[in-house]
Amino acid sequence: MNDWVIRLIEQSGYLGVGFLMFLETVFPPIPSEVIMPVAGMAAAEGTLSYWLVVASGTAGAMLGNIVWYLAARALGVNRLEPIIRKHGRWVTMTWPEVERAQVWFRRNGVFFVFLGRLLPTVRSLVSVPAGLLKMRFKTFFIASTLGTAGWTALLATAGYKLKENFSEIDQYVGTASNAILAVLVVGYLWRLWNHRHAESGE
Repeated sequence: MNDWVIRLIEQSGYLGVGFLMFLETVFPPIPSEVIMPVAGMAAAEGTLSYWLVVASGTAGAMLGNIVWYLAARALGVNRLEPIIRKHGRWVTMTWPEVERAQVWFRRNGVFFVFLGRLLPTVRSLVSVPAGLLKMRFKTFFIASTLGTAGWTALLATAGYKLKENFSEIDQYVGTASNAILAVLVVGYLWRLWNHRHAESGE
């Protein structure tokens, strides 16, 4: 994977950076933790401009973010109501909880989207609740762009500073990603346990 990313950036420059970040957003297994540090290393070597690297990476990721947002918005949360009412035990949510989440998102959605873009693992998924709950596109776009730019700049800067040792970034971010994933899994299991007990009246 790393060799392919390096080769594509060497051959395609900013277009390659943008294309890879688009793919990373749409298909999360392609890691931004490799793409942007490699691009940052190229900027340190003088073959690319640091600021254009950040701009192209942000633009590519935002294109993917918008695709997810529009797909989720077209679906709409109301279409999920029958699924949630029927299979609420597995999604660990009831429809009243969804309605309360809509109210919460209207108040805190900007912060949620901005912060979510800065977190590994969940950053590619932030567009889904924003789209489902029909967050204003302008608000979504601004919050997402700021958060995405911060993430790409952070990784590009790390690659710029570490150069050939950019693989260390993937190790650190990978550890953080695993920790976040573990928290999400534990949280789901905890909600599943409580939801079942609530249904049984225990």
